[in-house]
Amino acid sequence: MLASLTRRSYQKVTDRSSITTLVNTCAAYDRLDEDVSLAEFQLILNSPDLERSCDTYLIEKDNGQLIGLALIEHQESTTKIDGNLWIFVHPDVRHQGLEAELIQWSEKHLQRLGRQKHRPVRLLTDSRDDQVDRAVLFNQQGFQIKREFFTLERSLLQPLPLPQLPEGFQLAFLKNQDQIPAWVEMYNQSFIDHWNHYDITAETVKYWQTLPDYQPELDLIAIAPDGTFAALCSCRLKPQTHTKAYTGWIEWLGTRRGFRRMGLGRAMLFAGIRQLQAAGADTVKLSVDSQSLTGANHLYESVGFRPVETVLSWVKPVAA
Repeated sequence: MLASLTRRSYQKVTDRSSITTLVNTCAAYDRLDEDVSLAEFQLILNSPDLERSCDTYLIEKDNGQLIGLALIEHQESTTKIDGNLWIFVHPDVRHQGLEAELIQWSEKHLQRLGRQKHRPVRLLTDSRDDQVDRAVLFNQQGFQIKREFFTLERSLLQPLPLPQLPEGFQLAFLKNQDQIPAWVEMYNQSFIDHWNHYDITAETVKYWQTLPDYQPELDLIAIAPDGTFAALCSCRLKPQTHTKAYTGWIEWLGTRRGFRRMGLGRAMLFAGIRQLQAAGADTVKLSVDSQSLTGANHLYESVGFRPVETVLSWVKPVAA
């Protein structure tokens, strides 16, 4: 039985250290892929779109130890609001009601936002397919599985073909801020057909460029003969825990409408992998929608990627 607990929002600089400790503890216990879980969570925690004072919910023991955390990153369009939910509960205090409390706080938080803006609201979260406890929890709380995403991996010890762009196309990097509006337009056109797509803004890209692990030479663009930004491959290099090795991640690979079925996706994939290899990666990973409408799964499998993990996306409509 838990007693003498404090509930509050993110308030002070020291909360960052407590959050990092809790997230690390949960990642180790749950055998999460730290390449994804910790790096992505830090990205969200630092995002300018996150209002830490109202989008977070912390549960502490009377000794100040953080044992529960909910964080909501909301995305908005003119017709709806989605809240992407992250919850962490310390392994020592699980299955005592804290998980449900975090989810219920998240629903109430989104309800208020939906009423203010007069739009329907959904709560989204995810889990690995072998996390049975999470599946039971989300089912009990009214979530349903809406999508599966595969994490694929490829060794860079295997031979890699040279990228071959269509005639007249040039390979370039995202070098300066003057290129960002064209890059944003390309990104939004490339992923408009993807499940649950939201347009990004130039401000978001500028924020990404300030992150410590951002490397311009891993942000590749294919430029068409008329100067149009036609395809992208954005990569990131991430150190592996407890080793000196690095994992390369293909964060985004996309071709905008009007330039598909030309071999740009394959060429940009190879170009990105080669850049990661040159930067020191010995393996490369990416995530792909199991129901991808662009045939991305077949492309990745054809060049040696193999599935290593399945992530389930859960969705729950939130009543007004």
